[in-house]
Amino acid sequence: MPPILRLPDPPEVCELCRREAPLTRHHLIPKALHGKTYVRKRFARAERITATLWVCRPCHNQIHRLFSEKELALTYNSREALLADPRLRAFVDWLATKPVGFVPRH
Repeated sequence: MPPILRLPDPPEVCELCRREAPLTRHHLIPKALHGKTYVRKRFARAERITATLWVCRPCHNQIHRLFSEKELALTYNSREALLADPRLRAFVDWLATKPVGFVPRH
């Protein structure tokens, strides 16, 4: 039986925009792709399961608006890689200036 993997507790703020807000767990390697050969060859089981970010709903929605699941798994599978994308960086920087409770309309 594989060892039980424990995920860290959520932080106090979104790991992208740093605002205090209810947080959701974003899987850096999308769960829907965990069984794909190209994902299994690149990432160990433990990494596939534990590679997550705690993000607010607006940041989470924006991630999935910008990137396909395959792009997330192969290119944008870390906080640094996500923030290196100028489109996501611009959104996060903009959202960071907004008050707690602000939800953008899309």
